[in-house]
Amino acid sequence: MVQAYILIQTEVGRARDVAGRIADLAGVVRVDAVTGPYDVVVLTEANTVDELGKLIVSNVQMVPGITRTLTCSVVRL
Repeated sequence: MVQAYILIQTEVGRARDVAGRIADLAGVVRVDAVTGPYDVVVLTEANTVDELGKLIVSNVQMVPGITRTLTCSVVRL
């Protein structure tokens, strides 16, 4: 199992809508609206890195209201 945090910037006033739509996607573990340079932080998981990439590109980035994403893979040290 691989996990990643996705840091999301949204259009002004769209953080709640974006968080709500992402929460329903398969592979999403947790969604939080946050303060700071990003508006929403999402924890995702998938069986492989390829599946995780498909989740991000095909599903998360297609949600209306998102202007930018930054994906941070979880590593086990």
